Amino acid sequence: MGTTGFDVATGDTGPLSTDPRERADAVRQAVDGLLQIRRVMNAGAAEPEAVPAEWERRQPVRAVALVLEAAGIPPSAVGEDGRRLGTGYVVRPSEPTGALPRGGEPRSVARVEWLGPPGSGAALQQQAELQRCARALEGLGWLALAYRGERRQHWLEVEPILS
Repeated sequence: MGTTGFDVATGDTGPLSTDPRERADAVRQAVDGLLQIRRVMNAGAAEPEAVPAEWERRQPVRAVALVLEAAGIPPSAVGEDGRRLGTGYVVRPSEPTGALPRGGEPRSVARVEWLGPPGSGAALQQQAELQRCARALEGLGWLALAYRGERRQHWLEVEPILS
């Protein structure tokens, strides 16, 4: 964690350097804060906590990474030399793959991949682990669409479910 607040684990940074218990407490506090923001900002929704707040819709990478870590799903990590050190999720910004919604306004989406170092078996785990990520995200108001690209690479495109 940095001095400016909670640093989300996107999977494209170095390994988490804090004590696992301290990190779990920080993640729990961040999620509690997120749910409080949802209760306030989504007061008109039938289930305010089930709908991502405006902050999350503007910063989907941070919000999605927080949800995944809170679900106990490990983030990947990279070393200073750029080599992947750990197997886990990676959340990055993405351009929407599908059609624009009604009204034609662009959506903010995140891309979730399951990556690991060479020989880690991440490619074999990819589909099952991405399904696990999708379940965690959908439980907190995110739509996770599965895609498969070149070389059988799987990923999720994630966007907020709007009320």
